[in-house]
Amino acid sequence: MVLFPPEEFSKMKSQLVRYRCALRNLEMRLEVLHDDFTNLQTSNPIEHIKSRLKSYESIAQKLHRLGHPITAESARKNLTDIAGLRCICSYAKDIFSLAEIFKRQTDLEIISEKNYVTTPKPSGYRSYHLIFKVPVFLTNSEDLLPVELQIRTQAMDFWGSLEHKIRYKYRSGMPPHLVEGLRECAEQIADLDERMFKIQELIDIAY
Repeated sequence: MVLFPPEEFSKMKSQLVRYRCALRNLEMRLEVLHDDFTNLQTSNPIEHIKSRLKSYESIAQKLHRLGHPITAESARKNLTDIAGLRCICSYAKDIFSLAEIFKRQTDLEIISEKNYVTTPKPSGYRSYHLIFKVPVFLTNSEDLLPVELQIRTQAMDFWGSLEHKIRYKYRSGMPPHLVEGLRECAEQIADLDERMFKIQELIDIAY
């Protein structure tokens, strides 16, 4: 197991406090949107929100895998996914609406934007990824730290969780029949998302 050296562990611990604050900042913005949609709008596209802060072991292992030094400074310099949020929404169209809302927030600087919904990965993976520099104000300092926001439907999230478990089990390489099976499921899920949205549209028109 790859770990931080003792002299770097305390530095990384201090860094994670800041990342946790940045994560809370972005999570609070999602909660505010959730309240807005629930109480002030006609519908709420946000089903639920998940947050995640990488563990010390996970950070060290990723740095090692990428060939970077196992230090707090290296983690800050080379990793942009230490803090992450996942917003699960109702329909694929909601993904783009939510992404635009966040892109309009002027105090958030976009580091990276990847649309895997319109252009899926070869595996079939679909999600919308935004990485922001999020402001953090502490007692005697201020900082800007990256937080990754992933926006996807419930069906996309289920597929992503299953694919992650299978890849973790077959670290040496996923069998071809599973690769093809997952790709087919991803296509079916995309079709299901579209069909469910059309049904919802018909219900909205009827009522």
